[in-house]
Amino acid sequence: MSSAKIYVTRQLPEAALSLLNGCGELRVWEPDEVIPRDVLLREVQEIDALLCMVTERIDEELLAQAHRLRIVANMAVGYDNVEVPALTRRGIVLTNTPGVLTETTADLVFTLILGCARRIGEAERIVREGRWRSWSPFAFLGRDVHHATLGILGLGRIDMEVAKRAKGFDMRVLYANRGRNREAEEKLGCVPVDFPTLLRESDFVTVLVPLTSDTRHLLSTPQFKLMKPTAFLINAARGPIVDQRALYEALRDGLIAGAALDVTDPEPIPQDDPLLTLDNCLILPHIGSASIATRTRMATLAAENIAAFLSGNRPPTPVNPEVLNQDA
Repeated sequence: MSSAKIYVTRQLPEAALSLLNGCGELRVWEPDEVIPRDVLLREVQEIDALLCMVTERIDEELLAQAHRLRIVANMAVGYDNVEVPALTRRGIVLTNTPGVLTETTADLVFTLILGCARRIGEAERIVREGRWRSWSPFAFLGRDVHHATLGILGLGRIDMEVAKRAKGFDMRVLYANRGRNREAEEKLGCVPVDFPTLLRESDFVTVLVPLTSDTRHLLSTPQFKLMKPTAFLINAARGPIVDQRALYEALRDGLIAGAALDVTDPEPIPQDDPLLTLDNCLILPHIGSASIATRTRMATLAAENIAAFLSGNRPPTPVNPEVLNQDA
């Protein structure tokens, strides 16, 4: 497809853009902000390939405008922003960027564990606001992470890396998953338990499952009531997996000790959201994969998927490979 038209919804590292420039006519949304919906609907009308972010909804409305579209490369592992069946029905390939962000995201998850346990956000604000008067034996007492129990919901690639880091802190690691992960059990000593047991016994509960109809509000008031009042919730997956109103009430009322969130519902979190009034809730702006090297690898892999497809080859990481199999 030497005359292919490609659209990218954010400015990307030069390595990715250079790769796409050699594949056809490239257009990029230049501002460092979410592309307006009306602009995106207009731009997709004459394109063959779309490289998008998790901030874009790829749905029936958009696809009805995209008459030439053949591939969507989502620059993320998760693709809850995409109506995959709608793409598949139209013979449009969807790709994602698994693997390349695994360790970087695991680093951030462990940062959140340490941050909420040791009250880092709260302590840093005190210093910046000029309210730190002196050292005190009772100031900002937190919880130890070493030798604590970590509960992991799911046990995918990122979770495995989190478990590796937990072993360095001599943590006991529990996991609740649909199936057994023998490698994690044998190499890392992870213990399979059911969901309620994980909630009851964990000092830290991490959430890294995909957002689906089954996992939406997976954690709400009944689950918080099962957790220890000294326990912490860490969510670095997708905001809607946690019932945010219920989380606020659980933190306010002491059902759990604290939470650390890299994702919220919605994003960005509104400035009047009650979670922002709580000192025991650490909130970051969805930076799980935000290292220079990792974001460059993500962008490059997304571009490689498009380049391979447009040259008649199989994309490296298809989400709906049945579309490719039909074309074979």
